[in-house]
Amino acid sequence: MKKQIAVWAALTAVALLMTGCTAEAPPPAAAPAPATPSKTTAAPEPAPAPEAARAAAYRTWGIEPLPAPPAPPAVKPVQRKRGGPVPVISDVPTTDKVVFLTIDDGAEKDPEFVRMMDELDVPFTMFLTDSAISGDYGYFEPLVAQGHGVANHTLTHPNLRTLSPEAQRREICGQQERLRKRYGTAPRLFRPPFGNWNEATRAAAGTCGVDAIVLWRESMQIKDMQYQRGDRKLHPGDIVLAHFRGPGELKGRTMTEMTATMLRKIQEQGFTVARLEDYV
Repeated sequence: MKKQIAVWAALTAVALLMTGCTAEAPPPAAAPAPATPSKTTAAPEPAPAPEAARAAAYRTWGIEPLPAPPAPPAVKPVQRKRGGPVPVISDVPTTDKVVFLTIDDGAEKDPEFVRMMDELDVPFTMFLTDSAISGDYGYFEPLVAQGHGVANHTLTHPNLRTLSPEAQRREICGQQERLRKRYGTAPRLFRPPFGNWNEATRAAAGTCGVDAIVLWRESMQIKDMQYQRGDRKLHPGDIVLAHFRGPGELKGRTMTEMTATMLRKIQEQGFTVARLEDYV
């Protein structure tokens, strides 16, 4: 029996050689890929919500955020009638709890004030005098780009009541043209220096393309407001006067400090600030 098994095995081997069949070894197992070290990527921090960012900007200047003003009225409450005299206003007829900021002259050119207005987004109107701004017209360009209004405050800041009608016209029309060339549009609003005007002023302003002569109800001093009314408080639609002034005129305080104080006074009385050009 053992002999028969040996013979069978020999015959099988011969058959395999004759057919060229060989047993293939299984392919080697693929080497495992090197492990990639895991990278922990920190998730980007979410940007602060607009209201939170606004509140933070206000607190940088030591004040709380003012409420957003209401939507502008569909019809402006102050309009010059076609062919009629130029309106003269110290306030705007409205029930909105808003006041309007106006800043005169342009002598002080504090770069921090430009930054402050950009961060707070508080609208105001600049009543500019050429003799005060001509040394640095460029200072006011970023304020114009922020959307603040440009208005006329004469070429040389004279007491207009002491001038002839023609001299008044030159002061007003000359500044209209100067501001148009510098900042792109002719002003619609005019403020006479010292608040002094007469009918010749009104007539001259009308020929120069002015839509309203703008006076004021309150004026911001160094630390407080001066009021024209006996109740010593703000009323809806009041126009507030301030000036481009620096520490020399503000007893060491800066223009940004004066502005922050003014905004606090407005907020304390429950008001916010709207854009004058939306109402006049």
